Amino acid sequence: MINLPNLLTLFRILVIPVLIGCLAAGGLWADMAFLLYVGACVTDYLDGALARRQGLTSDLGRMMDPIADKLLVGGLLLALAGMGGLRFGSLYAAILIMLREILISGLREYMASRNETIPSTRLAKWKTGMQMVAIGFLILGQGAVGSLYDRVTWYFGVTGAALLWLSVIPTLLTGTGYLRATVARMRG
Repeated sequence: MINLPNLLTLFRILVIPVLIGCLAAGGLWADMAFLLYVGACVTDYLDGALARRQGLTSDLGRMMDPIADKLLVGGLLLALAGMGGLRFGSLYAAILIMLREILISGLREYMASRNETIPSTRLAKWKTGMQMVAIGFLILGQGAVGSLYDRVTWYFGVTGAALLWLSVIPTLLTGTGYLRATVARMRG
């Protein structure tokens, strides 16, 4: 069970408190948070690619990867909300994202109790990627304070908010798809 893909997933989980601490410290620490965040996002791609390429896929990895994604996205959305970093109405996009994630986690739990699974879709992977890019811009929008830099971070914040709203589309589509699939299996 201890292999490089699983260690990368574990890294993604363990870096979350450090990321949030750097983000909360503000200033140049927020810029460090962005670099750590990029590293965490890269591990999201690498852990699955390495597991498939090296034949190291495991039940633990299949379980932990989406949990790590949800912890990373959810933890940072909550931290950004607490710091006022979800401007331009993007707080409501974050609420929709979090509600969907809780619903899907409940559906997966229910299906697991019936010894069934809800497989992830390609659109769900795109959804996670879009959310991660949006959060990256939102983190950059929290950067150091300075006259020119303030304007640049404002644009990052606007871009992040727009991308977060855009990510709500596949978020709701995949959530609806999972809900329909679960209801169909419950009936059938």
